[in-house]
Amino acid sequence: MNRIRDIRKAKGLTLADLAAACDPPTTAQTIGRLETGMRRLSLGWMNKIAAAMGVDPASLMRDEAAAPARIVAELAAAGPQALTAPREALAPDALAEGDGPPPLVLAVTESVGEYRPGDLVWLRQIDHEALQAAINRDCLVPKPGGRFAFGRLIDRRGAMVGLLPPGAGQKQVVVDNPPWVAVAFMLVRAL
Repeated sequence: MNRIRDIRKAKGLTLADLAAACDPPTTAQTIGRLETGMRRLSLGWMNKIAAAMGVDPASLMRDEAAAPARIVAELAAAGPQALTAPREALAPDALAEGDGPPPLVLAVTESVGEYRPGDLVWLRQIDHEALQAAINRDCLVPKPGGRFAFGRLIDRRGAMVGLLPPGAGQKQVVVDNPPWVAVAFMLVRAL
């Protein structure tokens, strides 16, 4: 499989936008077939599509050895909302290296605290032993029922963690025995 759809969506392009940006222009149907593998992605097509999106042609191919970083939730004024299906996040080149599980990404859809719409908060899962070092850092924590809590890690007592959400006037959220905690390590904000 290729990454055309993931990159196109991350850049905010429709099938028609990408088709029109190709040189020479093509149809949205052709781009859709290339994305889904119904049409063979030749080197010529890779070069045209990569040029139209302003990326390196090699980035259109999925590296089967490395798991991609995923956007797992979106942050709105009401708090983080789980996505119905995780999306692949485009990692800056510096993030391509590293051991351990791939980063998680929280996409911000509304202004909340310091975060603005379009921000991508990159998070790395940490061991429960490392939680003390994450105090006073923004963290994403899964809650029962496929929901999430996001905020400043302000307390840890045994298996319980306390988060202070970034929105003004929000109350502390306590999660008992979360399966994992991911600490924010990078904010990507488009200019």
